[in-house]
Amino acid sequence: MKEIAIITGGDSSEYEISIQSANVVFNHLDKTKYNPTIIHVKDNIWTNYHTKEEINISDFSINTKDGKVVFDYVFMALHGPPAENGELQTYFDKLKIAYSSCNSEVSALTFNKIECNKQLSNLGFRCAKSLHYKKGDKINTKHISETLKLPLFIKPNEAGSSFGVSKVTTENDIEKAINNALLHDDMVLMEQFIDGTEVSCGVMVKNSKVTSLPITEIVSQNDFFDFQAKYEGLSEEITPARISKDLTENIQKITESVFVKMNLRGICRIDFIIMEEVPYIIEINSIPGLSEESIIPKQAKEAGISLSELFDRCIENTIK
Repeated sequence: MKEIAIITGGDSSEYEISIQSANVVFNHLDKTKYNPTIIHVKDNIWTNYHTKEEINISDFSINTKDGKVVFDYVFMALHGPPAENGELQTYFDKLKIAYSSCNSEVSALTFNKIECNKQLSNLGFRCAKSLHYKKGDKINTKHISETLKLPLFIKPNEAGSSFGVSKVTTENDIEKAINNALLHDDMVLMEQFIDGTEVSCGVMVKNSKVTSLPITEIVSQNDFFDFQAKYEGLSEEITPARISKDLTENIQKITESVFVKMNLRGICRIDFIIMEEVPYIIEINSIPGLSEESIIPKQAKEAGISLSELFDRCIENTIK
């Protein structure tokens, strides 16, 4: 039986979501094949989430009442740093321990929205027109509004769960929105507003083939799909999305192409906005939420895939 470490916690605003995701993975892993342990990481302190025993960082093991346990595999359920930005992957690579997410280099790229959009555009994918701002630079609100037009979105370059994101409708609100984003990161991304239908498509490897999941349409009660809409029930998530068969197949094809060309691994999710039948990529989620309210579990259910099977496939396709 394989010893599986489910990594959770972290130091970002997504801490609580990470805990929820880890518990879902723990509850649904096939206990006849895997012996899961939730490992809590916060402030550089690593412990068994349930027993509070400390982890031996030198070899990623834990001493229990039944003896020493050395983990065979890591299931990443930590959103934001230090997992989604690739820091933990470097540590596990040194120990030669397989994990469920993208490698360090790819994780760092997908977490950096500015660099990720550049790479996606270079590969021929459609992204929103954007500008970026670095803390300390002069804010030229006129240039921003004239270049991107209003309304526009302002968000932290490296953050998730829509923390620090603002939809700006007047030039006077640009500086306030930038300062709000700066609470989460020193780099800020400003994007043109793509007016259309927001959808999200999960993707993974199934039977050695990159396979997309059913598409979810997101209808937010708020002005956009912010934290409240995502996690506090202020949105309607419709799976499958109410879009044409041709558009569905096109988005699934794009999703699978992104997975391959960006060298993604594990279970990922690509978010889009469809404007005039054209899908624009908004974000790549290399470690998407797996809580009961998250999109991937709902897409798996629509596809007839149990969470136990979903996690099992992820492990089998990423284990060395």
